[in-house]
Amino acid sequence: MEVFQGGKTQKVYQMPQLPKRTWRLIVLGIAAVIVIWIGSTTFYTVQEQEQAAILTFGKYTATQEKSGLHFKLPSPIQRVVKVPANLTQKLHIGYREDSGGKVTAVESEALMITGDENIVSADAVIEWKVANIRDYLYNIDDPEQFLRNSASAAIRSVMGATKLDYAITEGKTVIQTDVKKKLEEIQEKYGTGIQIIDLKFQDIEPPEGQVQTAFKEVTNAREEKNTKINQAQKYVNDRLPKARGEAQALIEQAEAQKKSRILNAQGDVAQFNAVYNEYAKNPEVTADRLVLETLEQILPNAKVIVTDGSGDTVNYLPLDSFLKNSGAKSTTSGGTTTQPNAAQGGAGQ
Repeated sequence: MEVFQGGKTQKVYQMPQLPKRTWRLIVLGIAAVIVIWIGSTTFYTVQEQEQAAILTFGKYTATQEKSGLHFKLPSPIQRVVKVPANLTQKLHIGYREDSGGKVTAVESEALMITGDENIVSADAVIEWKVANIRDYLYNIDDPEQFLRNSASAAIRSVMGATKLDYAITEGKTVIQTDVKKKLEEIQEKYGTGIQIIDLKFQDIEPPEGQVQTAFKEVTNAREEKNTKINQAQKYVNDRLPKARGEAQALIEQAEAQKKSRILNAQGDVAQFNAVYNEYAKNPEVTADRLVLETLEQILPNAKVIVTDGSGDTVNYLPLDSFLKNSGAKSTTSGGTTTQPNAAQGGAGQ
């Protein structure tokens, strides 16, 4: 289109007139973009291992701990910062481990000086999680690097007060506990919002080379010594109760034998006293018994006939018939007569 202006004719380009339908489509497209933009900045999703910090005009206002779909004011009024607060994470000190499992040593972190001015290499793994999102996001610039530095400081502080010999032998558990306690104190002091779940040393040993070899030999010798001591103690624990049991059995046997002999002696004394009491009542009976028992011993085959020896009566004994039947000696006592060969009639006085 040409326009005459200032004595000159100029060409002016005029936008073509669009149909109303086209304008409607453009307006609907713009509205759809706005709706999509508002919807995308209004709704957000929190995963199970995450927590979300809600920022209103850049200032922290709330924490969303529940997983799922949630609503907020559209950006830039509110925005969300998600943190894996429910996920336990690991931090390696003294080495790095890639996704393929390859381990690379970091000597600047691992090497440190002990309390007796020796060098030791200590590798540790720290398990941690976010306990407070607000402190985690705004109290420190780089939480993971701060945790690494504070862990190295805690390890060096404890190791610097520990002797090497103790650190590489039985002191590992005590050192772990002390380092974890000191690391927790640092996190609490600076309000990092980090919770230390666990700290474990992978290795505490002298640096590689001749020093490490020498210390390993010392450690092996110490372990062998402890093994020998344990074996000896086991033998003692096995033999000592048996020896004590045998000694106690011998003591009990001796005590039983002692009591048995005492009781037997007491029984013999009681029996003797009983016999003596009866003897004291009638000593002649005992004398006659002793004579008869003696005759039985020296004349086992003799026929012994006993009479009362009284002179008031005449005793008739058919000695000849007894002697004929036995063919042995005959003896009378207490008015007793002994016929060695031939039978005799009458009574012995």
